[in-house]
Amino acid sequence: MAKLVVDGKQRAKSAAKQPVAAVATAIKARKIAASEPVAAKKRLGKTKKPLAPQRIAAILDALQRTYPNAVCALNHTNAWELTVATILSAQCTDARVNIVTPTLFHGYPTPRDMAQATPEALQEILKSLSFFRQKSKSLVAAANLVTNEFNGEIPQTMDEMLRIPGAARKTSNVVLGSWFGIASGVVVDTHVLRLSRRLELTTNDDPVKVERDLMAIIPQDRWIAFSHQLIHHGRQICDARKPKCAECALETECNSSDKTCASH
Repeated sequence: MAKLVVDGKQRAKSAAKQPVAAVATAIKARKIAASEPVAAKKRLGKTKKPLAPQRIAAILDALQRTYPNAVCALNHTNAWELTVATILSAQCTDARVNIVTPTLFHGYPTPRDMAQATPEALQEILKSLSFFRQKSKSLVAAANLVTNEFNGEIPQTMDEMLRIPGAARKTSNVVLGSWFGIASGVVVDTHVLRLSRRLELTTNDDPVKVERDLMAIIPQDRWIAFSHQLIHHGRQICDARKPKCAECALETECNSSDKTCASH
């Protein structure tokens, strides 16, 4: 009889523990389920060998197939106009720049003409652009330097281009590449910066360092086209907030954690 009593107590204790164990198991299961999307996102955000030559080649091939005729979106008819337009495009869309440059180039068609203008006169034309006051000063200074030191012609070397007020590496690379066909570097604008990081081609966020990283992995004969193609892709497909991954030619090579859909 005593043994039956003991066995009954043990069964009772075991039964009492079962709900507690079941609840603990359920909580643990929920925690695992909740962590799976995060873990999957972390796994998706990393490529085993992001800079492998075959992956870089696949990205370049996809861009070439998708944007074979990509060119600079800034309207211009000569190197001086492209220099001016690119200086104006800083922190501003190309579409907005293209609205104001026809009036600007009609009134001041050459560097010599613009060198004789005042920043205040240019401000009236450029006032719809961001930082238009500073840009007006830069253009007058740039026109004076090009007129007086380069005989009114845009130079064809990076060192000389960088002497032009308002022309940093981005402007210099745009002009040298798009007008003269000189692959002096890789244009790094906001689109190129964003997409290069999404594609794990760089971990830097400084444009100069990003350009250095891209120059190390992209063949020089593709520097010019690569920049234009990536810029077009950033505008049309790889949006900053909601990329159109279902339409993306690079989707199979992309493991970005903010993808809106994934096939792999």
